[in-house]
Amino acid sequence: MTEPVVVPSAHALRALSHPLRLRLLGLLRIDGPSTATSLAARTGTSSGATSYHLRQLAAHGFVEEAEGDGDARTRWWRAVHRSTSTSAPRDTDELAAVDAFGQAVAVVHAEQLQRAVEEYPLLPQEWRAASTLSDWVRRLRPEQARALTEQLVDLLTAVEDDDHPDARPFSVRVHANPWPGSVTDA
Repeated sequence: MTEPVVVPSAHALRALSHPLRLRLLGLLRIDGPSTATSLAARTGTSSGATSYHLRQLAAHGFVEEAEGDGDARTRWWRAVHRSTSTSAPRDTDELAAVDAFGQAVAVVHAEQLQRAVEEYPLLPQEWRAASTLSDWVRRLRPEQARALTEQLVDLLTAVEDDDHPDARPFSVRVHANPWPGSVTDA
């Protein structure tokens, strides 16, 4: 990948706000270059639909053709960025794009969490011991919540990938938000 993080425009963020596109991009980021046919098999979709969504991702700069892989009839794709981030929305258009992206991310995270829970009994003990399904609810003011979120992001950003043969992709998701209903009911 050429860039570590992309902060897309509202237009590009809307294009990314589709669960299948997020899954495809995630697979390319984690597992490296792949073909539409291989990605279709892994996501349970048709290669035609997968090809369409890969072209949409490419049109908005999230993926590109991987040079040197395959033959003239087989198109390989690779992720351009390691991760996607959003900036604070400045207007209603950007706010709507960030909200749509958040909805798609929630769908994909819920699916991945469900799959992880289903696979948990198959994990070796050392991976079971390294995993958790936990939550902590604290009463905080907005500035405290923001500081906590920034500390968590800094901590996770500082962790480098390990190239040891035993290393595997390890997902840490931080969902930091007011308890649903606690702010809107106040």
